[in-house]
Amino acid sequence: MSRAFIAALSAMALVPFAAIASDLRTDANAVFKPITPAAAAKAVKNNDATPAKIELGKQLFFDPRISASQLISCNSCHNLSLGGVDAGSTSVGHGWQKGPRRAPTVLNAVFNVAQFWDGRAEDLKAQAKGPVQAGVEMNNTPANVEATLNSIPAYVASFQKAFPGDNKPASFDNFAKAIEAFESTLVTPGSRFDKFLGGDEAALDATEKKGLRLFIDKGCSGCHDGVNVGGGNYTQFGAVEKPAAAVLPEGDKGRFAVTKSPADIYSFRVAPLRNVALRAPYFHTGQVWTLEEAVSIMAKSQLGATLAPDETAAIVAFLGALTGEQPRVEYPILPARTNATPKPQQEVAQKHAH
Repeated sequence: MSRAFIAALSAMALVPFAAIASDLRTDANAVFKPITPAAAAKAVKNNDATPAKIELGKQLFFDPRISASQLISCNSCHNLSLGGVDAGSTSVGHGWQKGPRRAPTVLNAVFNVAQFWDGRAEDLKAQAKGPVQAGVEMNNTPANVEATLNSIPAYVASFQKAFPGDNKPASFDNFAKAIEAFESTLVTPGSRFDKFLGGDEAALDATEKKGLRLFIDKGCSGCHDGVNVGGGNYTQFGAVEKPAAAVLPEGDKGRFAVTKSPADIYSFRVAPLRNVALRAPYFHTGQVWTLEEAVSIMAKSQLGATLAPDETAAIVAFLGALTGEQPRVEYPILPARTNATPKPQQEVAQKHAH
């Protein structure tokens, strides 16, 4: 057999493979969108994310004095070094109380249709107000937050710079707007999946491409789509088969608590899957610690499918390719308190601790 004939056969063999890869990328681009900072900025509504506002929001995100005990910051539960979540199943808040649900990731949250698992906050500035006032989380009040901020001259100056012309710049509303401005920058572009969408065939290996094809063909992308590979809609958990009670507790009815519609019982906002490999445990209960188990549960509960071990492994491999460039945030030096700054309410925390 001549070398020329072998070369010709090899060339013919490569054509179908290239066509298949091209078809996969075409199909993927029809369902998903790459992350870009421009898209994040466009997603913020009614809140101009200026540099001054972003810098102020960064300080506030890391400031534990926003909580009543002055021990808990936004970063406590949305740790930027852990994929935008904390390390436990559910977060520990005021007085060592455990929250009822897993903290959703703050990374790429700007792309979600709404915030919280049940979508009760329409955007990031509405979400920022919730944990501050929740008794199980920061246990604070808007009035006390404003008293704290206005007692610190450096914060007053920063609010005046971020909200020029406002008669009451260091307000609870503006606190939330600054947090939103900062959080809108916490995006993770540059994943290998995004590079594949952009035309780099070598960005995904063969197993990851198989996982992407399965993810689309099995129906996972019917809910986990768009720029955040999820987060854009709501669906009933256990649509085909209810998972174990530890994963889907009977008492947590999900979005039903917001809408009171029977159709929303056990419905939750679809989890965004960007950086999912970084943030075990999974689901709103945080009771599943491996992606392999999470993928198997979703296949059975949502699709009525039982995946073969190699199919599960391929999908998990694809999910690993969704990890993007993590935000590089320099830890801020916070302005000093004054004699007028409210003191920590730690005695309340101690009572809850028992």
